[in-house]
Amino acid sequence: MATTARTGTGQTETTVKEPPRHNNKVITALRRFAISITIFNIIGYAVLGFEQPWIWPFVALAVGYTTEITLEMIGARVQNRAPRFKGGGKKGFIEFLLPAHITSLALNMLIYVNDHIEVMIFGVVVAVGAKWIFQAPMRGRMRHYMNPSNFGITIILLTLPWASIAPPYHFTENVPIWVGWLIVAIIGISGTILNAKLTGRMWLIAGWLIGFVLQAVLRGVFFGTSITGALAMGTGVAFILYTNYMVTDPGTTPSKKGAQFAFGAGIAGVYGILLIAHIAYGLFLATALVCLIRGMFLWGLHFHTKSRLAFEKEQADLAAAKADEGDGAEVTSLESRQPATPGAAAA
Repeated sequence: MATTARTGTGQTETTVKEPPRHNNKVITALRRFAISITIFNIIGYAVLGFEQPWIWPFVALAVGYTTEITLEMIGARVQNRAPRFKGGGKKGFIEFLLPAHITSLALNMLIYVNDHIEVMIFGVVVAVGAKWIFQAPMRGRMRHYMNPSNFGITIILLTLPWASIAPPYHFTENVPIWVGWLIVAIIGISGTILNAKLTGRMWLIAGWLIGFVLQAVLRGVFFGTSITGALAMGTGVAFILYTNYMVTDPGTTPSKKGAQFAFGAGIAGVYGILLIAHIAYGLFLATALVCLIRGMFLWGLHFHTKSRLAFEKEQADLAAAKADEGDGAEVTSLESRQPATPGAAAA
């Protein structure tokens, strides 16, 4: 579809209308992700003991929304299309902002930068903006492949060594132990249902969990790591949040079952290697590295397909040219065999 607009010179300019970014199931999943993380933040600040200032989530959302809208307007202008947040009314505008909403709240919730709010703002801008930089062709269109919130956190950790992730205890700091286990159970069950029914990323979760257990056992056998201690990480709120709400991002993970399993297992394998090398924050670095590898693979696949199609076209053109030459030679041969006309003989 396309819309037309009249320019100042009286000419009409065609603007391509961009198709929806997500199907209905993904939009429903994003909506429930957004609702879940919003409720969790409210409870976290009111009850659980989140340590970031209470005003920061609002700042993060304002920055995330602004960055998303600004980059979309620039992208629409460059690509000569209508902005995605137009044409769908209030509902369409809200659905457009759902990814930025999730990314902004997740980054603020999972990073700790003391009282340096500018670092948190920097992380949100990087996370939202990464979707416009790390793109690869998929199914005939450009799609981002880098997990936004994970990438924003990773960049903060790499560029500012004094920054850190939020301490895991702040998810259950002010509640009894049994309530902490209840929170883990609720997040785990609700996240599993959400991924099973809407995102379809259960094979990815299976690959990640199996790989996580396997790398813990291998580190214990070959490097003397406490297997119990390595596996204990899987009982925390942060691990459950990562497993059900971050690594399963439908926009930056494969859709096919085998590719999902390989993606999740790949993150677990890279995570184990980083821990063996004594590199901190391995979970975030592993996710970013595997997303980057997938993006490079998608670009490689694109150029391979493009080269193959060009070769096939060249071969088809060459075969057609040979066929035309053969037809021309046959016609010439037939003409040479025709008897001369009486008039020509007399001449």
